[in-house]
Amino acid sequence: MKNRIRELRTARGLTQEALAQACGVRRETIVFLEQGKYNPSLRLAHDVAQTLGGRIDEVFSFEREE
Repeated sequence: MKNRIRELRTARGLTQEALAQACGVRRETIVFLEQGKYNPSLRLAHDVAQTLGGRIDEVFSFEREE
């Protein structure tokens, strides 16, 4: 799953730690999300998108893997 977390987070001046705290997760979770190594639950995707001021579909790209 692709995402724009890093782009949106830095545009808003948030650190990975600040985003993690706002979403109730560890900083490592945000690192893995940004790297595409972790697919979030729907709840976490919602929390990240809301914290970044967007909708889930603006932050995450749910593309089919062939």
